[in-house]
Amino acid sequence: MAFDPLQERGVPLDDQVRGWRELNVEPIDPDHADPYTRCRIITMNGIETDAIVFSHRLARHCPDTEIRRQLARVRYIEAQQQKVVNWLLPGVSSVLETTLAYEQAAVELTAWVARMEADGYLRQAYEFGVLEHVDHLYRFANLYETAEHRRAEKVVDRLTEVMPGRPTYLQHRDPMDNVREPYQRRSTEPLSRLHTLMVTAVEQQAMNFYMTAGPMLLKPAARGLYQEIAMIEEGHVTHYESLVDPGQSWWERLLNHEYNECYMYYSFAQTEAHPRVRTIWELHLGMELEHLRLAAELFKRFDDRDPDQVLAPACPPPVTFEPNKAYLRELIAAQSDYTTVGPGYTREAHERFRKAQDALMGGDRAPSEQVVDRNRAVSGQEYLLETEGPHPAELQVRR
Repeated sequence: MAFDPLQERGVPLDDQVRGWRELNVEPIDPDHADPYTRCRIITMNGIETDAIVFSHRLARHCPDTEIRRQLARVRYIEAQQQKVVNWLLPGVSSVLETTLAYEQAAVELTAWVARMEADGYLRQAYEFGVLEHVDHLYRFANLYETAEHRRAEKVVDRLTEVMPGRPTYLQHRDPMDNVREPYQRRSTEPLSRLHTLMVTAVEQQAMNFYMTAGPMLLKPAARGLYQEIAMIEEGHVTHYESLVDPGQSWWERLLNHEYNECYMYYSFAQTEAHPRVRTIWELHLGMELEHLRLAAELFKRFDDRDPDQVLAPACPPPVTFEPNKAYLRELIAAQSDYTTVGPGYTREAHERFRKAQDALMGGDRAPSEQVVDRNRAVSGQEYLLETEGPHPAELQVRR
């Protein structure tokens, strides 16, 4: 029988508070854990962080004190969940190693979403974005080799290929061209709305991570690369958040957020290989089922609609972290030279794009190019991890 979060019974809110011993969890072992376990951790950290931020925004617009108190109670639990999830990351990993894991998570999650997305316009948005993360992974991998004298397969294993995507320096666009047309909430499938929420949350988490991690590094080359990619991540958040229909009420948004958390924890509980981490996914799912029930009551009260009118009747197939090598190679061969113009896409270097490039670059070589140049000079070649044959740029593919 399909899993329907609205019909499942969760952990009562009064029973959800945990003490320090339960919160300060043992981190995973980076040398033995599946890289996709780390990807799930990074993803759920982004989902939980987004839920907390959204709840704060809702509270600031809510005049009802009792509802603000309920939001605060749920938000406190969300904050505990976020700490547990984020504390699973190993402290022995360097900032650069964690960065490689962030990019692997973004590549594989966005590729999976693009493959599953039925709406052509939304799918194109994910296809466009994932090629930029492919290139970020490649740039950080080259920095990792020169800065720490290690190779990225230590982190990503051979699950994700490391190769150029859309060149990072070409990802700097006029901010107006990062804004997409929103989906129509009355006609867009519930799964499509969930896809947008999860990808936006992960991008926002990456943006926040690079903004805070960049100044922690000492070498100018590393600081420059983090600064450059942090600016691109800001554009990515704009790119994805603009896909959401702004006509949704606060209560519909809250309902979608809570359902999305249930869906993600359910998905990861189904696919997680690490027993201890899977137990955390299962526990948090039980908590989120109660959060969803409370959000559904608010939605019915203030929007005067049944949640079934908005949500999927049952959880879709689980979100899966899996290799997307062939799919990504096809995208690189077909779309690596795309940029955006208005809400659409083009291969033309139009006037706004050229002006944005000139204003930012000022004739200088971008940090993302310099790190690869330096690795060629130090190591004798750039770092690549290709497991499926030649890079797509070398293939004769008709576009």
